[in-house]
Amino acid sequence: MEKNLNNTQTIGNNLFRLIRKILPFLAVVLIIFLIALPLGKKIAEKKEALAENQSREIAEKALTNVITMPVEPSLIREKISFPGVVKPWISLQLVSEIKGKIIDKRIMEGRRVNKGDILALIDAGDYQNAYNAALASYETALATETRLKALMKNNFATQSQFDDAEARVKTTRAELDSARLNLSRCTILSPMEGVVDRIYIENGTFLSPGDPVAQILQIDRLKIEVGIPESDVDAVRKLKVFDMTIDALAGKTCTGEYHYLYKTSDSMARLYNLEIKVDNADGQILPDMFVRVEVVKQQDPRGLAVPIYSLVTVDKKTGVFVEKEGIVHFRPVKTGFLDGWKTQVAEGLEPGEHVVVVGHRIIEDGERVRVAKTIRDMEEISQ
Repeated sequence: MEKNLNNTQTIGNNLFRLIRKILPFLAVVLIIFLIALPLGKKIAEKKEALAENQSREIAEKALTNVITMPVEPSLIREKISFPGVVKPWISLQLVSEIKGKIIDKRIMEGRRVNKGDILALIDAGDYQNAYNAALASYETALATETRLKALMKNNFATQSQFDDAEARVKTTRAELDSARLNLSRCTILSPMEGVVDRIYIENGTFLSPGDPVAQILQIDRLKIEVGIPESDVDAVRKLKVFDMTIDALAGKTCTGEYHYLYKTSDSMARLYNLEIKVDNADGQILPDMFVRVEVVKQQDPRGLAVPIYSLVTVDKKTGVFVEKEGIVHFRPVKTGFLDGWKTQVAEGLEPGEHVVVVGHRIIEDGERVRVAKTIRDMEEISQ
């Protein structure tokens, strides 16, 4: 029994020594646990927050980027551009009315002339002789008529003789008038104010009746001739003012007034010629230059419009996607006329609403999107 007691004491002593040995280790473990417990919670919280942020970023990355444009009232116009040609207001080719030789040319190309200015002189020698002869014949006939009239009163001349004398007066007067006219035609005068554009004579040139002498243009004002298709004639009739661009003059713009619309069309092209009056006091615009004429068929001074390519078709309905607070909704619209890259929206939109103009092909009604940019003009897309 004593032996068993000794064994029990030995075991107890060994256990006590073992506890004393591991007690510092347990204390260290306990301290580490107490320190690591709150740290672990913080790490878990950070991991949870990081996971939440990552999931949010993934969700945001999944949103479709779109570009929107606010719809604001503005002037929109349906315009058609037609090619036109500049014509002088008056183009006159002056010709000789008699035959003869030019002895004094007084004009040069580009010179401005007034009505009545002398352009050239034709040798008047033969015409002066003809005039002198006609004048002499007329004076003789007139004297004969006077003498016979006095003789008739005393019955020394017959009525027949007087009638012949009277007829001779009329004939010679006509010959005198013709000779005077031909003599005056030896001096070639300008019939109008304008610019000498062409000269067809030189000193010594022999002319026959109808031969050209010079071409005179009036270009202080011009006519723009434009061919108008039959479908646009009615719209053109209602217009009074036209905007034009002249590419040859570095895109110079000018405004013209309605002058005349031909009543018949060109038999080949089926176009009605429209004449537009344009002031050209500085002379910069020259005849035969090409002009682009804008014809405004209709306009809306406070209209709403969207880019043509922002329109989409959903369930056979044409409309646009309207964005509000990051969510897009399909909105059917009624469109009108075109103004360049825009189309009029007659019904379906309100001023200030934002229409998706980029990204609208890959979104659906009710989808949440990210507005990457809001623009006022389509040119801002590339900026």
